[in-house]
Amino acid sequence: MEYKFGTVLNCIDGRTQIPIIQWMKENFGVDYVDLITEPGMDKVLSQGDYSNVYRIKNSVITSISAHDSHIVAVAGHYDCAANPVNDQIHFQDIFLSVCRIKTWGLPVKVIGIWVDEYWKAHVITS
Repeated sequence: MEYKFGTVLNCIDGRTQIPIIQWMKENFGVDYVDLITEPGMDKVLSQGDYSNVYRIKNSVITSISAHDSHIVAVAGHYDCAANPVNDQIHFQDIFLSVCRIKTWGLPVKVIGIWVDEYWKAHVITS
């Protein structure tokens, strides 16, 4: 049996993992979600140094190569300890992260997701 995979670049915060996985399954029909995590992932991707971003990029490439993932989502969330900024700054960081990933030229759809204070996921950019 062949499974469909998606990839999420998410914060390490455990409160966000299940909502994001469920949302990806419901909205993209994937069976499994590869999680690549960093504290404050949206900030790391939008403002991080080259070595961290390069390491994350290699993880995304592994997910695409090994599991034929066709969707990559960058997630930010409410109450992030590693990126303690207001929602608007998070939205900007997510947007910039999506833009950065799109420059990698990977054969995937890239979207940005926000997980709100009720632990519900919402698309904010695609």
